[in-house]
Amino acid sequence: MSVLPGKAPELKQIIHNHLLQMDIQGKIREVLAETVRNDPGPSHRSLSETDFLHALQRRGIIDDIMKDLHSTQEAATHSEKTSHLKPAAHFVDDVIHLKKPSIDPSRRCLYLHVLGGKAFLEHLQEPEPLPGQACSTFTLYLHFRNQRFRSKPVPCACEPDLKEGFLLEIHRDGTGEGNKMVDATSMLPMCDPVHFVLIKTDTSSETTLVSSYFLDWRSVLSSPSGKTCIAVELMGVGSECKLPAGVLTVSLELYPPLSETLSSDVLRTQQSLERQRTAEKERLFLVYAKQWWREFLEIRPSHQSKLVKIFAQDENGVNRPVCSYVRVLRAGRLLESPRQAARFVSLLVHQKAPVVGGGAKQEQWCTLLAFLCRGKGDCEDHATLLCSLLLGFGLDAYVCVGTKAKGAPHAWVLTRGTDGSITFWESLTAHRYLHRAIDPDAPPLAPQPRPSSPYRTVGCVFNHRSFLANCQPSDAVELSVFDFQNPSRWKAMSEEALKSVCAPGSTTSLPPVPPLCAPSLDAAAASNQLELELRYLVSEHRKDLDLFTMWDDHLSYLLSSALSSYELERSTGVSCGNEEFQDAVRRAVPDGHTFKGFPIHFLHRHARRAFSACLRSPFCEEIICCRGDHVRLAVRVRVCVCPEDVCAVWLMFACKYRSVL
Repeated sequence: MSVLPGKAPELKQIIHNHLLQMDIQGKIREVLAETVRNDPGPSHRSLSETDFLHALQRRGIIDDIMKDLHSTQEAATHSEKTSHLKPAAHFVDDVIHLKKPSIDPSRRCLYLHVLGGKAFLEHLQEPEPLPGQACSTFTLYLHFRNQRFRSKPVPCACEPDLKEGFLLEIHRDGTGEGNKMVDATSMLPMCDPVHFVLIKTDTSSETTLVSSYFLDWRSVLSSPSGKTCIAVELMGVGSECKLPAGVLTVSLELYPPLSETLSSDVLRTQQSLERQRTAEKERLFLVYAKQWWREFLEIRPSHQSKLVKIFAQDENGVNRPVCSYVRVLRAGRLLESPRQAARFVSLLVHQKAPVVGGGAKQEQWCTLLAFLCRGKGDCEDHATLLCSLLLGFGLDAYVCVGTKAKGAPHAWVLTRGTDGSITFWESLTAHRYLHRAIDPDAPPLAPQPRPSSPYRTVGCVFNHRSFLANCQPSDAVELSVFDFQNPSRWKAMSEEALKSVCAPGSTTSLPPVPPLCAPSLDAAAASNQLELELRYLVSEHRKDLDLFTMWDDHLSYLLSSALSSYELERSTGVSCGNEEFQDAVRRAVPDGHTFKGFPIHFLHRHARRAFSACLRSPFCEEIICCRGDHVRLAVRVRVCVCPEDVCAVWLMFACKYRSVL
């Protein structure tokens, strides 16, 4: 049998790994000892190699080896044929087998197996769902070294059946270090954690963040068996971050197994040094921030009341510098322009952090993975994500912290053009506003620009490497000049101080930034499904009113161009296509007939929720419950799918009927 050039080392590695797993050396020692015991003694003939091979063959060891190697060869061949179809990050079944074609034996992987959950006491009385019955579900999301995974949703219970296996590649790079088989010593300084995010989804598709947890996986490096099992206690989030939410049993195993493991003392020393280094950097930055704040207050006593936000709490109650929430984030080909990025961010639901009882707003700036998995967050989450994406598109972007109408605290994004122009981006709506400052020293009769944005004051601006506080006499947006190089207008923090605690990899306490995931939904199939469900709901509703329903498929199809025009206008700010739609409707509606249409926009695909919202509009209810002569109804749905399966759902109800005087 010939071996392709360059495949010999890989084949040797596969054979070596198989022999190690079979413990071939131990079996050979057993056969050797048995053969020596059965030999009459040294006075007789010495054992030959042939005798020893016959002994191995009698025990079936040679047959087992050849059978395993034959299976491995078939698996490797199948892997080569299908490698172009397999993503780098994937799910695996309950256990790792060497015969699996999806595992590359020349690269080090971490197999993380979630064995189940327990002690989710909030769901202690949760009844077991009947077959086919809708129920609330748990979904576990993972992120590790630029790889993202998601479990199958399981019914919420005190002991949820969360049993999934995930194959995490230690290296993801295709060249350079990525092709090397890393050993335990090389993996010791890899402090990147495995980020767990547990999401609850109720029967109306509403999502809730249950827990966010960072797992240090390196305990497996000191396990003599190369495998360890741990209980991960998941804590709550926000105001419940000190209370346990539940426990996951997790098994960790390195593949291929390590030839030499580290001692537990070495691992503990490494972790202790990392914690000490991080604590020292954070202490020095806090000392610097306090001194910087004192200097800022000395400029003008009124600065005490300005919204200068230096630190913010994440979902786990950890205080971090706000600059650490912004990163240069490139979306590959998932988003192709800054305005498309703004549209994507605006489709994530705006929801303030939940709080028990009244009082002040609960502060919670989510980590990016938690925000994306839940699909909803506060204005700060939207603003930091949009700023990160705009930085990825090469813009000079900053997050602004200030107030809007009625003094409500708010966050939005600012970009500076090379010509000095200032543009505000509202991350909740994707609206853009060109800023022109009012000159307070201008003559009374000099024309002044009118405020174009809804923002009232701005206290500070920041991105991933800059933090500037507004030290102008007034923090009103219309009076502020965004000349960041002028120290008399903006007081800047030291970029080196910010870099020491906010740069990627600077401290072990910084959560890793996940990549955006491509959409998995089929937009056309989702549109058709939602449209069929709405037709059924309309027909049933009209049946309750003793009304007959007749659908006009041609008119329904014509509504598509209107929905396309609405989404295009939201994404680009350009309105086009309405003329063609209006002309088509005029042709489709006969003389003496009346046409009525009602478009509406949603951020979910739940048919009953959408239908209930439509009925709350008197105009839409008039269309759905239309009575008259020759009544024909139409409905059209357009689901626009973005990264992370975030959806813009447009639907339009219409009717035509003969007017009776």
